[in-house]
Amino acid sequence: MFNAPPYLCKLRVASETEKAARHKHRKGFEDLMTVHLARYKHTGEFVTVRRINLEACTNEMVAFLQDELHVSKFFSNPNLVPYKAAFIVSNELWVVTSFMAYGSAKDLICTHFMDGMSELAMAYILQGVLKALDYIHHMGYVHRSVKASHVLISADGKVYLSGLRSNLSMISHGQRLKVVHDFPKYSIKVLPWLSPEVLQQNLQGYDAKSDIYSVGITACELANGHVPFKDMPVTQMLLEKLNGTVPCLLDTTTIPPEELNTKPLRSGASMGFGENMVASNAKASNGEAAPHPYLRTFSPYFHHFVEQCLQRNPELRPSASALLNHSFFKQIKRRPSEALPELLYPVTPMTCFEGLQVQEPSSIYEVASNLEQLKLDDWEF
Repeated sequence: MFNAPPYLCKLRVASETEKAARHKHRKGFEDLMTVHLARYKHTGEFVTVRRINLEACTNEMVAFLQDELHVSKFFSNPNLVPYKAAFIVSNELWVVTSFMAYGSAKDLICTHFMDGMSELAMAYILQGVLKALDYIHHMGYVHRSVKASHVLISADGKVYLSGLRSNLSMISHGQRLKVVHDFPKYSIKVLPWLSPEVLQQNLQGYDAKSDIYSVGITACELANGHVPFKDMPVTQMLLEKLNGTVPCLLDTTTIPPEELNTKPLRSGASMGFGENMVASNAKASNGEAAPHPYLRTFSPYFHHFVEQCLQRNPELRPSASALLNHSFFKQIKRRPSEALPELLYPVTPMTCFEGLQVQEPSSIYEVASNLEQLKLDDWEF
């Protein structure tokens, strides 16, 4: 049983590992929620604690949180983030989950793999995501928020899918619905990953295949270092998706040879293709022109995998269970816990905290105030 409240820890975070600590407000709940690192005092295990100000929540937000906690108790899968406890402290809801020492896949591409990960690393990560989705879909739910920031990696290289708050049940009155029509709440930050059928909000509705489209977008995000459609206005993004614009993996088979002779600035992230790439005179450390970051060739299997996920017609997309048998995953020879830490090198998991000071509960709010001063990026749940 997790003691309430747990001892919060005051952290001194090195600049290189800041982005793995994750403490900041989240859009949609900016004034309501913070995320802290804590330690379970009986075992020394580090966990993350979400603190939500319930008094400031609307009734709709409270119902949203209740649904998330219900689903977290209902689900049990090795590739879903485990919820350790949830309890009320004063006017706050505290939700305790395992600490993921590698952070999220988004953290990794933002800080270390800015032009994309290796294909084998992505195979391990996407396999973990699909295993979680296969379970969620068999339980009668649609995830609706698959993206790199919701893919977390533990210290031992295990892949977990988070973001259960956006889950939607397809079971009504004991019957499984063929489609649903509910648009995800607080979804402004997930729009680039949503499928065309979710965005168009028509009578045809959508089903679990909408998550498969999001897997394809996430694959492009991990491979290219940015999410397709990122810089587009919402209306233009919707039109592009409805008109059948399909993002792709950026490599020697999708970028014209003349563009590979220049190094693009990282501003070109709108469509996942080379449209907005601007040539620069970047130099390598030896003074010579730096090679183009996308001067690489992904396997035909990976390209086919992404193409299958991003089919405009959801009926043509494979299920999560079918994709797990795709040839793209045949390159996996070892367990993720054995291979992924090697593939993520030189990144190391955040497992040691120098200068850690355990605070007694009486000073908990002083510690929280100190943590508020940390300037870190999102770790989304």
